[in-house]
Amino acid sequence: MSIYRKPRPRALAYTAAMPNNLGRFAINADDVPRARDFYRKVFGWIFEPWGPPNFYLIDTGDERVRATGGLLQERRELIAGSKMIGFECTINVADLDATMRAIENNGGKIITSKFHIPTVITVAYFQDTEGNVAGVMQLDTP
Repeated sequence: MSIYRKPRPRALAYTAAMPNNLGRFAINADDVPRARDFYRKVFGWIFEPWGPPNFYLIDTGDERVRATGGLLQERRELIAGSKMIGFECTINVADLDATMRAIENNGGKIITSKFHIPTVITVAYFQDTEGNVAGVMQLDTP
């Protein structure tokens, strides 16, 4: 495993006019009211009905943050026998232990023990009430 950073390559010509940052995420649910209640109770997110039935805009907070960073990694099994499919989201939280308790208290499951990446984050993965898998991470403070 390499721990040094390579210089970023120059932007490709076709991306120069737009930064191509991740613009949205979507949570797919069989029971939308149950999923909405889970994310409201665990993360304090606000849901606004918009468009067709059972379709909501999600307000995750007012904090201004830089563009979402991405990772490319080998597919893995966070749940035994089920490789991750699609994009994986990780949610920043102020208190990882409290968030893990809130996940379990509101019908979710913690599927990995939390682990620490020195000088970066502590992270754990969970499954929500709809079977979706995501991460929660607490940034290291300098």
